[in-house]
This record gives sequence, structure tokens and C-alpha cells, in this order.
Amino acid sequence: MAEPRGAGGQPGWREVGLLAGAAVAVVLGAAIATSFMPDGVQQLVFHTPLAIAILIVGTGWLLWRISRHSADTPDR
Repeated sequence: MAEPRGAGGQPGWREVGLLAGAAVAVVLGAAIATSFMPDGVQQLVFHTPLAIAILIVGTGWLLWRISRHSADTPDR
């Protein structure tokens, strides 16, 4: 019999699927939102490294959060 997942356990397929679906929804939402922007803003988004900068900052923030969470979690 499967044991219930504790608070510190690894995520299952359901959680991974929900997170992947949310990521796809965010990317599609951003693409749709960009299509409604004025031409000047679209030029800024598509012809500058703005998306790369946002990805670098977001990845850094996420890694910082993960490292802080791991440091706060006591060893078992």
C-alpha cells in the first residue's frame, strides 16, 4: 500500500503536470498579451534582450528561494 506523501516528500506526477500546465499557460498568456501591445512595445520585446534578462532574473530568484528553503529545513 502506498504511503501518503509527507510535507517534505518529492512531488508526484499530478504536481509536475499542474506546474507544467501552469508554465505553458503563462507563456501563452504572455504571447497573447504581447500581440495586443503597440508596435513600439512589441519592437522593444522582440528586438532587445528583454526576455533573456527577465529569464535570468527569474531563474536567479527561483534558485535563491530554493537555496533559502533548503537552508531553513532541518535535517531528518
